[in-house]
Amino acid sequence: MPHYISLMRWTSKGMAGLPGWRERVDEGERIIEDAGGKLRGIYVTLGRYDVVEIFEAPNDEVAVEILMKLQRFAAEHTETLRAFTREEAEQIIRRL
Repeated sequence: MPHYISLMRWTSKGMAGLPGWRERVDEGERIIEDAGGKLRGIYVTLGRYDVVEIFEAPNDEVAVEILMKLQRFAAEHTETLRAFTREEAEQIIRRL
């Protein structure tokens, strides 16, 4: 299943709502699972981004659907990357 890495920066609304962050994470996990995906990890980070989330989704279209549903909270600005596992990358490289 494809992997996605979302780099997130909290908005002012997200900062104000930090006491409810655990509930937002739980709701996000439900959204991902309801779409057929899986939350693999969520990390609060130092540096340019506040949070890094790694999730799986059946395909890019479902990943976009998940991200649009998550954005309804308006708590973060996100940049999402499609990630390839080592095995997936090796298969691509073998075809070169």
